[in-house]
Amino acid sequence: MTLLSREGCGLCEEFAAELATLATQISLPPLEIADVDSDPEWQRRYGLKIPVLLWGGEAVLTTIFDATELHRLFRVR
Repeated sequence: MTLLSREGCGLCEEFAAELATLATQISLPPLEIADVDSDPEWQRRYGLKIPVLLWGGEAVLTTIFDATELHRLFRVR
């Protein structure tokens, strides 16, 4: 899983903290945090729509943390 973030993004920091809390409750894949501006494709696709949680290269959550959705996703797979 990759969390696309940007330095100084308070919402991104909150999102990462929520993920860390959720990881204590359910088994999540290892998390990598990446700067959205480090990749031209990410910057083009997600620019101001961060944070974005990518799983298998696909966006599974954008901007708002949704624990219910992550529970659903990880139950299905």
